[in-house]
Amino acid sequence: MSIRRFWSNPKTIGDVNMVTEELKNLYYKRLLPIEKHYCFNHFHSPSYEDADFDNKPMVLVMGQYSTGKTTFIRYLIEQDFPGGRVGPEPTTDCFTALMYGDTEGVIPGNALTVDPKKPFRNLDPFGNSFLNRFQCVQLPNPVLESISIIDTPGILTAAKRKLSRGYEFPAVLRWFAERVDRIILLFDAHKLEFSDELTRAFGALNGYEDKLRVVLNKADRVDSQQLMRVYGALMWSLGKVFRTPEILRVYIGSFWSEPRQKCDHYQLIENEEEDLLSDIRNLPRYAAIRKLNDLVKRARLVRAHAHVISYLKREMPTIFCKESKKHNLIYQLPVIFTKIQQQHRVPAGDFPDCTKMQEKLLGQDFSKFKTLKPSLMASLDKLLTTDIENLVPLLQQHQVRKKSLPGVLDGELMGTFRSEPHRRDPFRELPLEDGSSISTGHFDEWVVEKYKPKYDEIFYNLSPNEGKLSGTKVRAWMRSTLLPNSVLAQIWRLSDVDGDGMLDDEEFALAVHLIEGKMEGHWLPRELPSHLVPPSKRQSTTSSQE
Repeated sequence: MSIRRFWSNPKTIGDVNMVTEELKNLYYKRLLPIEKHYCFNHFHSPSYEDADFDNKPMVLVMGQYSTGKTTFIRYLIEQDFPGGRVGPEPTTDCFTALMYGDTEGVIPGNALTVDPKKPFRNLDPFGNSFLNRFQCVQLPNPVLESISIIDTPGILTAAKRKLSRGYEFPAVLRWFAERVDRIILLFDAHKLEFSDELTRAFGALNGYEDKLRVVLNKADRVDSQQLMRVYGALMWSLGKVFRTPEILRVYIGSFWSEPRQKCDHYQLIENEEEDLLSDIRNLPRYAAIRKLNDLVKRARLVRAHAHVISYLKREMPTIFCKESKKHNLIYQLPVIFTKIQQQHRVPAGDFPDCTKMQEKLLGQDFSKFKTLKPSLMASLDKLLTTDIENLVPLLQQHQVRKKSLPGVLDGELMGTFRSEPHRRDPFRELPLEDGSSISTGHFDEWVVEKYKPKYDEIFYNLSPNEGKLSGTKVRAWMRSTLLPNSVLAQIWRLSDVDGDGMLDDEEFALAVHLIEGKMEGHWLPRELPSHLVPPSKRQSTTSSQE
């Protein structure tokens, strides 16, 4: 099945540029001055440049050697490319960026870091040991007109863990993970081995699970019974590594040029491949949403970082015992994070990794840190509230104008939840005390009512205005649950029954009820069942349906 048969017309994504340009302006106006003031790039990632906003969506393809990474890329673009070699052993230790070009050619890594039109200028800190193993291949390929693809070296197994790459492989992966739109992680259905380097690579993807798609490749070469066992083993292993309440999406596929073997699960492979290709195809359409989502993530991290730096500056003595005080503050960093959460109401999920932050602080001169500057913090608050909210309607209008194939996930921030019709929906039946259940078509009692007192306590602690919570306050609280943004977006859509962009006490109670159900492992309903509709909204809901 060819991906070109599914590829979207580039003309349909032209109006995304307007939103992208506005995001770029907001970054330079609101966020970049704060990053410079608090030396954000010394602790976290380098500043964004024009190319980070203007370039096409990127797909990062990774996995252990001999899982079919290069073959998968060939399958996508339907042609060979320079440097793309296939073999049972590691054939290259090279990162290759496949991008569109009018003529075929290869650009070496050092040249890429000085090209302002390419989004790789900030890779130069990794040094020549990495840049000598990085290249860009330009091809006049129609698929590459819409996306760019990053091919990565095969992750080493336990038997080859003693080999040294000469550069920080996980750090490079994390650099790309922050900037790409999709991460494709391939596993071979014949062998599942979680080596030390693979585990470290997973650590580099921490925080970017929403971009990750796992592919169990070469599935046509095993029988159905063996496939079921391998699939279960893979899900169990991934669950141990990625400690998130949301199960990763695993696709069953056979992405290579050889004739596909007929097997009992042949149709399953066809359907799964169509889902994955559709997901990749829609990346250009949702590029602006991904960039908005990443900008919000970065802004929240910058805010937490500014509070930490300011706190450390205030606590430092002016003359004596500076060095001992510095080491004491670094040691107490977890406690400092907690104090800032309580004093400034910064969500715990916005803070950086504490251990990595402590390592970075060891080499810093605390006397050069800056205290909080009210004007900069006010500008940052305006970005996270007014400016972002003004952009969301533009994105929503763009979403309404296009249609996706069934089963395709929408963007990370404003996406819709993909339903699973083959699973029983726990929100569609109301269990009774005798063990029976009633259907959703007849109801008298609101099932959330008995839990509402504890939900109300949370509601009023968030300081509602005229009996309602704004979207900003609700989003901040919902994100503290650490559920993926795509799930939270679906919960918001279901809970805002009257569609006014705010939640009253009943709608908020419904949102908390859905969050608790999701965290217990239940599937969210596609639409709100009758027995979950708040009593005050039932008449209006019925009238609108009529």
